[in-house]
Amino acid sequence: MTDLPETTFFDIRRDGAVVDVRLNRPDKANGMTPAFWAELPAVVRALDDDLSVRALVVSGAGKHFSGGMDLASFQNINALLTKEPGRAAYALRKLILGLQDTFNALENSRLPVVAAIHGACIGGAVDLITACDIRLASEDAKFSIEEINIGMAADVGTLQRLPKLIPPGVVMELALTGRRFYVPEAMGWGLVNTVYADAVAVQQAAMDMAQDIAAKSPLAVAGTKKAVTYARDHSVADGLDQIATWNGGMLRSEDLIAAMGARMARKEAVFADLLAAGIGGTS
Repeated sequence: MTDLPETTFFDIRRDGAVVDVRLNRPDKANGMTPAFWAELPAVVRALDDDLSVRALVVSGAGKHFSGGMDLASFQNINALLTKEPGRAAYALRKLILGLQDTFNALENSRLPVVAAIHGACIGGAVDLITACDIRLASEDAKFSIEEINIGMAADVGTLQRLPKLIPPGVVMELALTGRRFYVPEAMGWGLVNTVYADAVAVQQAAMDMAQDIAAKSPLAVAGTKKAVTYARDHSVADGLDQIATWNGGMLRSEDLIAAMGARMARKEAVFADLLAAGIGGTS
């Protein structure tokens, strides 16, 4: 695996082509400190650049997935509020956009991201899982859009992504009340794909699913993620045009021939990694 940026918040574990990016502050319910916000996008982008990596799992160490933003992260915000109003507003907007970019990195990555959720998934943790591609949960998982309870509107992705995943009226209720909701509701709304007995089981299921995806053509996986994300935010006509353009350029790959040949031979296909993009070489 490529050299990763230094990280104090995460425990990074690799199993073949799958990397588990584990929130690793279990004594504080994996509360999201300033280090979390700085390190996650750097780690994801480094893994995205390592073309031998083909899928990610995001999980949490200890009893909980994450209790959301740590109080230390709010100190920078509170400090800004004491400054000259116009300049403070400008700086606060820039800070919020930076926090949003942390989760945008997951969505913009070529890598499929499977969230393994157990215990508490509160506040910023809901923002995190909505930026993942697939969400699995243990039976004890509990969720809350907590921000309304501390006098603010959620601002790093939940209010924008969650209405694309579950009914907008349900989002409005959850965002305005801040109430806890649990796995049966999350499953019924479609927020969670599958439920498992406990944290160990959901972690294993997430790794198994990621391994299954990682064995597919990386070109087809990247194209599928791009198409689904694009279709979410565009019309059907635009989505059809996008995938026609994508496959018009990509479908000639060796992966298609390898997959069809392997199916006929009743064996597993093996796909080459993607090629690195860059300018360089010897003169």
